[in-house]
Amino acid sequence: MSIGTRSHASGPVAGGAAEPAAHDRGKPLSPADLERADDIVSRLRRAYDERLVGQAHLRTSLLVTMLAEGHILVESVPGLAKTTAVSTLAGVVNASFARIQCTPDLLPSDIVGTQVYDPSNGEFDTRLGPVHANFVLLDEVNRSSAKTQSATLEAMQERQTSIGGMVYPLPSPFMVMATQNPIEEEGTYPLPQAQMDRFLLKEVIGYPTAAEELEVLERVDRGVLGTKAPAVQHVVELADVEFLIDLATRVYVDDEVKRYAVALAQATRSAADLIDPTLASYIELGSSPRGSIALQQASRALALLHGRSYATPDDVRSLCHVVFRHRVRLGFQAVADEVPVEAIIDAVVAAVPTP
Repeated sequence: MSIGTRSHASGPVAGGAAEPAAHDRGKPLSPADLERADDIVSRLRRAYDERLVGQAHLRTSLLVTMLAEGHILVESVPGLAKTTAVSTLAGVVNASFARIQCTPDLLPSDIVGTQVYDPSNGEFDTRLGPVHANFVLLDEVNRSSAKTQSATLEAMQERQTSIGGMVYPLPSPFMVMATQNPIEEEGTYPLPQAQMDRFLLKEVIGYPTAAEELEVLERVDRGVLGTKAPAVQHVVELADVEFLIDLATRVYVDDEVKRYAVALAQATRSAADLIDPTLASYIELGSSPRGSIALQQASRALALLHGRSYATPDDVRSLCHVVFRHRVRLGFQAVADEVPVEAIIDAVVAAVPTP
């Protein structure tokens, strides 16, 4: 039931993927580790902010997702720089990036790859698909058919693809950012709950403030943004990202913090015992155990971003919206009464004692 595992193997593997690299999870972080991590994170933040205006929450969520080796679902109306955000992150870490525009006629082979017959030698050559990149943007993922959506599951969960009976491990790091447009339903295929559950986080982006939008216009005039903007300059290497990922696995999570994460996930399933019955009646399905796993993994990454070697209850609590908003399913009455899932999550968090 893990959110994701790592694979450092290259080339095809018959029958299964190579064993992921082992982590020394028992080794505490040293001051030198934290100092180097702070330097890398500072460079990432500066480079991101030079390209993006505002969106601090999205920046944090992207970095948390990257360090926790997960995937992120982003929902917003068009034109809020979702593509720019993930392509910038890929550029600043000198990683490969692929954008897949999802449409109803998109085929699974368009994502994972296929075998092509070569008449010159009478053999089939494997052509790997765009999912074989470090950072993959699935733009408007709900516009692809259910069959194509399912083609991403093996890649996201197992970090590999299967083509012609051979298994091809994906590069490391590997992160999928999928986007959804909430205002259009024509030609869309809503993601099944089981597939949404495989995303570590779900971020919702709102409109910029007037000051932020004015800054966007000024950056377009200066050539920082737009079609003539210069290429993103990488400020860290993939080895630095691997270093951060390894450190995140070693961030200490006390048993009390783990119990708090479990209590929050459990509370979404038994909300009637904790919160107002009217609010509890809106919940159709609570979070799966992946919710508590995600809280633990994401809190480790968030603690490292804050320069700490240990996670706190505040880390867990601050992540509840992005961890639970796609795992707690509300019924039709909640939609009719215009009750957002965040209101339910806030009520649950308020009802669970903080250690």
